[in-house]
Amino acid sequence: MKRRTVLASAILAAVATPGIARAADPGPSVTQTGSTTLDSQAVFFVSYDGLVNNNSFQKNGLLTYKGHQYAVWYTADRNAVVGRRVLGGSTWSTVQVGHTLKADDSHNVVSMGVSRTDGRLHLNMDSHSDGFTYVKSVAGLLDNPAGLSWTAARFGAPQSTLDGLALTPQFTYPQFIATPEGKLQLSYRVAISGNGRNALAEYDGSTWTDLGEWSSSTGTYTSEHGSSTARNMYLHGIDYDRNGRLHSFFTWREQNGAVMCSSGGLTNHDTGYVYSDDRGRTWRNNAGTVVGTTGGSDKVAVTDSGLVIDALNPDHSLMNQESQFTDSAGLPHAIISYVPGRFGQCTTNYVADRTANGRAFHVRKNSAGAWQKTEIPVPLNSSQRTKLVLDKYDNAYAILPYGRIAGASKASGHTDWMLLYDGSGLNAFGEVVIDETRVAQDNVLSVMYQEKSSGTTPSALHVVDFALPA
Repeated sequence: MKRRTVLASAILAAVATPGIARAADPGPSVTQTGSTTLDSQAVFFVSYDGLVNNNSFQKNGLLTYKGHQYAVWYTADRNAVVGRRVLGGSTWSTVQVGHTLKADDSHNVVSMGVSRTDGRLHLNMDSHSDGFTYVKSVAGLLDNPAGLSWTAARFGAPQSTLDGLALTPQFTYPQFIATPEGKLQLSYRVAISGNGRNALAEYDGSTWTDLGEWSSSTGTYTSEHGSSTARNMYLHGIDYDRNGRLHSFFTWREQNGAVMCSSGGLTNHDTGYVYSDDRGRTWRNNAGTVVGTTGGSDKVAVTDSGLVIDALNPDHSLMNQESQFTDSAGLPHAIISYVPGRFGQCTTNYVADRTANGRAFHVRKNSAGAWQKTEIPVPLNSSQRTKLVLDKYDNAYAILPYGRIAGASKASGHTDWMLLYDGSGLNAFGEVVIDETRVAQDNVLSVMYQEKSSGTTPSALHVVDFALPA
């Protein structure tokens, strides 16, 4: 008998024999391994209750590629900067990319993407229902970080188009997504809050192409209070799993405040889910039915059936653009947050009510195909958003406002949520940015946060690293 067969037989016998079991996978844990300062004096102003250097929809403000980590932010003098370091290193090298922040608007984030086909870094910045600024590096810069110097000369001039592709004059929420083949897609919103549509563009290594819009702003939504005929779909994220499926959780925001119990709340309602198996060309609901075609006449609409996976009316200040992640089996997970009904059936001030009584929830599809929802028993104490990441054992981590971290084990069915790190000592303003790409590469969770300040006094911007279970 061959040696490998003997080993395999022994392993099978051990699993099958009562009292002899393989070691269980570890549960969630975080161990702080280091902290670095990106900028001791980063730009600071509060807008839409958030900061321009730390926003949930900033995909990506921090990313890892081929042994190096990259970060983007605005300095005190409003210059857009991109920094890089060797993974685990304490020193960041920075480059100004020739653009200055045009307005004190926290939507004007800098987002990064990598096109693996040509090794370029792409930046999209400074856009809120307006034009955008786009910068890309020379080809191969990210493929050869040791051989190519990190200088401004490695980046092209800022553009108001994607290499000549104009897209829309009302552009918001840039999110770069790398396709399994190494192309780069850009998700964005056309038009304005309450009356906007999601769209995609794609870069193949030489040319950008506008794939078109895929969500609809039309149709009638009716609550117990009133109706609305215009809206937009706010994405919690847009991500490929390891099998090539593109996932997106979302919530709807209605234009007409008549759908709410109080004008002080948010018109957001329901958590929905769609996916695409053809690189974002067609979209399917949870049952697998096609509900929209990118660039076509049939778009994903509020009137489509099978979209809602967690129903909630507009009276609970449900937050938009929270977070999502996919596990090792390609199953989708999301974080949503709102004021639960036990605290009342009508929020009248979404900032105050979410801060006092808001809770985050973990929503996921389990292996049986059913949706499961678990409240995370840590009060938000904030109006802001929570981020989500899963480790290599599929344990889940919620990175809450102020840099607090809660975790839940796969073994429990993600029901044993508990606080793992209380954020003490960070002095974080609130919402944070995480490196979604690093966890799979070296089992480290990196969190970018900015220290609290007041008015427009600049403050320090940091990255803190946590080792996850080995």
